[in-house]
Amino acid sequence: MKILLALSRLIDALNERVGRLVYWLVLVAVLVSAANAVIRYAFNMSSNAWLEIQWYLFSAVFLFCAGYALLHNQHVRIDVISGRLSKRVQAWIDIFGTLFFLLPMAIAIMWLSWPVFVDAYQHNEVSTNAGGLIIWPARLMLPVGFLLLILQGLSELVKRIAFLRGLIPDPTEKDEGPSLEEQLAEELRKQREASA
Repeated sequence: MKILLALSRLIDALNERVGRLVYWLVLVAVLVSAANAVIRYAFNMSSNAWLEIQWYLFSAVFLFCAGYALLHNQHVRIDVISGRLSKRVQAWIDIFGTLFFLLPMAIAIMWLSWPVFVDAYQHNEVSTNAGGLIIWPARLMLPVGFLLLILQGLSELVKRIAFLRGLIPDPTEKDEGPSLEEQLAEELRKQREASA
């Protein structure tokens, strides 16, 4: 189990690094979008390539940060019921969901998207839009993004099993400090106290 936990830490570090690098693409997408709008309205010029770059950037953030979101337990889940259950039952639910839903779905999408990428790469497929970009980089993002999600799913599976065996503390309780919303609320509270 020690080897699996070490592998889990490596996967966590990989998705942490990828997530922290890729989420900056949100800013790049905003800047590209703003520049495109300014150029289009100020100079009456535009290119479909600028729109497609925005799509590529959004796709990269969405696909490459899926594993990062799973690592930080920030994915969509229904906590109304499971939040009232014990940590051990929640771990069993996570194991069941990972084995029977997350991994089969992610493996199927990765498996089915690979030939689509290979075909686009071999034929040097280009967007049908005038001035569009080559397609294969966008097609490659799909299997790579789902590979990162599969790896993180395996890491979470190892951590839940290790928790149930009493080898590690609850992996869902990470002290990452206050959220941005909590920091803002605290700052506003301090400003109100200072002005009173």
